[in-house]
Amino acid sequence: MDRPTGTTENDYDRFAEVYAEATEHSLANAYYERPAVLGLAGDVTGRRVLDAGCGAGPLSDALAERGARVTGIDASAAMIALARRRLGDRAGLHVGDLRDPLPFGDGAFDDVIASLVLHYLEDWGPTLAELRRVLRPGGRLIASVDHPFVAYTHPGTRPDYFATSSYTFTWEFGGRSLPMRLWRRPIHAMAEAFAAAGFRVTALSEPRPDPAARALFPDGYDKLTTQPCFLFFVVEAVGGPAGR
Repeated sequence: MDRPTGTTENDYDRFAEVYAEATEHSLANAYYERPAVLGLAGDVTGRRVLDAGCGAGPLSDALAERGARVTGIDASAAMIALARRRLGDRAGLHVGDLRDPLPFGDGAFDDVIASLVLHYLEDWGPTLAELRRVLRPGGRLIASVDHPFVAYTHPGTRPDYFATSSYTFTWEFGGRSLPMRLWRRPIHAMAEAFAAAGFRVTALSEPRPDPAARALFPDGYDKLTTQPCFLFFVVEAVGGPAGR
């Protein structure tokens, strides 16, 4: 999770509990985004995995259950507290903003997962450079972001597709209104940002939800099978150690 851009926007410390509860078993998260990420990650047994923007830890939990050696980091201290309650000593957890230097050594991880976090950032460059640095050569970054289909059809003034621009909206969780700000950019700009940071795109995915969701969320399931919500990248760290 990115740190707030204002006094109230993206303030995950303020609504950590209600957000974690609402997304634990939701269609978009539990039956769509997380299964897609885990499917792209494949067999993670014994792999050193950084969950970058780990939130309350549901993905870290699933990775640990699959045998990964998990480290999580998030800008929200409240989210990290929830993750510690959930994971105990099964993951190393840190409070830290992904726009700042990461507290890990070069090549410390085999995989980094950035689940629904990059779209909070105006500038991907410094963050991707740090994620590349902490990955071993040949390591993978698996990233999910809001699909441009969603971002560019958001209600309001239609932006220039080729420009990077922010948009705001309000989440409704547990009877509370939660103001959010995200950044949208064209797909080619995403690919160029990965390349500039020393990555090679190896997979681009637009998955459909887990079929198990059909009976639980029939209307939402039908919509997600015809209208993509998230876009997924698998990119490989190329060359020698970053910055060397």
